[in-house]
Amino acid sequence: MAAITPRTNRDGSTSYKAQIRIRKGGKVIHQETRTFERKQAAQAWAKKREGELAHADGLKAALQENPPVKKMIERYTEELGKPLDRTKRMILSQISKSALGEVKAAQLASADVVGYMRTVDVAPSTRGHYLAHLSSVITLARPAWGYPVDASVVADARIALTRMGLVGRSKHRERRPTLEELDRLMAEFGKVREGTPESIPMQALSTFTIYSLRRISEICRLEWRDLDEEGCRVMVRDLKHPNTKIGNDTWVDLTPEALRIAQAQPRSGDRIFPYRALTASTAFTNAVQLLEIDDLHLNDLRHEGASRLSEIGWTIQRVAAVSGHRSWNTLKRYTHVRKVGDKYENWKWLDVIAPLPAQTVPAS
Repeated sequence: MAAITPRTNRDGSTSYKAQIRIRKGGKVIHQETRTFERKQAAQAWAKKREGELAHADGLKAALQENPPVKKMIERYTEELGKPLDRTKRMILSQISKSALGEVKAAQLASADVVGYMRTVDVAPSTRGHYLAHLSSVITLARPAWGYPVDASVVADARIALTRMGLVGRSKHRERRPTLEELDRLMAEFGKVREGTPESIPMQALSTFTIYSLRRISEICRLEWRDLDEEGCRVMVRDLKHPNTKIGNDTWVDLTPEALRIAQAQPRSGDRIFPYRALTASTAFTNAVQLLEIDDLHLNDLRHEGASRLSEIGWTIQRVAAVSGHRSWNTLKRYTHVRKVGDKYENWKWLDVIAPLPAQTVPAS
């Protein structure tokens, strides 16, 4: 009999996973899983599908299944056991809707993957993400589900695409904001906040990005329960990593300035910065365009923060403890930064955003 299991989605809604397992000689010889928004729909599908598989012809067809790529992606998404991050989900959905998604497992060749990737108008580094996400599906399909697919097709396609210059590593951005540019941005953010008090506090978010080296998506997920004020550190949940993200919860150090900004936030909910990352990114972009600041991204502030720590003499090990990088290779470019001191030493905006408590003068 099929198992119907409720699952809580990220948006708080409930979906229902129907799972059918067929055993023979004590071993599972076939299993299918589908997810539905309603329990009744899950039960109806399970009943119908179990009836089909009860016949010898139905089971034989299932065991010899040769699904298209889009069906493999669908099954991967449903059976993975953990939610996909937004980018991976979007990329796999795009592949499913393409001509590549219609290619059957047994017929899938590296030429199909190369042909599809040539139609995707993205940067070479982003094409690498497409291949990585597709590979995670393909390499699971044969050993886990018995689908007749060649697991090497993506690896072969990557070699060809790399030689064609269509896949490659992303180039490090070297853009750093000047203090004058940051002063203008802080003033603009303050002006917006003053006129619309309920608007997102971009002064705090931008400066926290500099002092914490965190991505805005990570900042907007930080929770008070994960803030170790005495240890000057915070747990970053689902920290981005080349091989995994969901469940990659990591403790990172906070600079004194970052801790000070966090402590200055109102404790009105679970999250320290209860805002949408996309809203923050859009607000930053709008301000940059309004002030006619050339080619400055919100993520550039992370690079600025790492550069600052190197300039004040922090070692790569200490910078990595803040950034959360497990490999120091990414941070090698900061080893040649000259120790010139802290250009933010007298920057007024930290006191504006996170004022220190007034010191009481003892009575004489």
